[in-house]
Amino acid sequence: MYDLAVEIFNGMPSWYLLGDPRYQFWLTHTPRGTAVDDPVKVGPKQNAKVSYTADAFSMYTHTGTHIDALNHFGLNGEVWNGFKADEHLGDQGWRKTGVERFPPIIARGVLIDVAGYKGVSLFPDSYSITPEDLKGALKKQAVTLQPGDVVLIRTGRMTVWPDGDRYILNQPGLGLAAAKWLADDMKVMVIGGDNLSLEHFPVERKDNWIPVHTFLLAQRGIPIIEVAYLEELAHDRVYEFAFIAASLKLRGASAAPFRPLALPLRK
Repeated sequence: MYDLAVEIFNGMPSWYLLGDPRYQFWLTHTPRGTAVDDPVKVGPKQNAKVSYTADAFSMYTHTGTHIDALNHFGLNGEVWNGFKADEHLGDQGWRKTGVERFPPIIARGVLIDVAGYKGVSLFPDSYSITPEDLKGALKKQAVTLQPGDVVLIRTGRMTVWPDGDRYILNQPGLGLAAAKWLADDMKVMVIGGDNLSLEHFPVERKDNWIPVHTFLLAQRGIPIIEVAYLEELAHDRVYEFAFIAASLKLRGASAAPFRPLALPLRK
């Protein structure tokens, strides 16, 4: 079994460059602090016998390995299925298309190791993956996509994790033409990558600063997985697998932490 999620920890790379909060973890109770404060009022004897540790965390929902809900990006005033923020976004989040609507995902998973196909450990900054890159990698891997697949694309960006600047800035990733090929021609169900944005940055277009997200989420209803750890799958050349994952059911949210597992179909 391969665990495709990264650990979540203080100081990890995230979208803090856009002003979103960093992950924060802190202890709310410790064995020594409990002995001093005695919050349960049981006295020193029981506090010496019972060790109590508890903690809390705060995070942007797009931190670490996560899945984007269909409300994350809209286009021309609407998210997927024509829902508008003025009608369906309240103070407690979206009343439609929240990440809690996603069921657990059990499907055939396919790794497309585009970096391996190109013979590099890591793509250059801002490299745009093309349909030809995807087709070439699949041919080399002797794998054919099928409708309903979960496709995970390796750029090699995880090789610099957790160096924040090297991981976050000028990311290589999926180009719009490649996204359209996967969605419209191959009819895959979910698309993910090992980088922070799935698509490359900066993009070539002048009229849309995040065209792959708006196309997949708002126009095709295809969820996006980001920050997937694909290095072990690529090292072992495991290109087809049973994909099993579920997200936290955060009502109305635009994303949630995600724990994907891959079980090889063949030895």
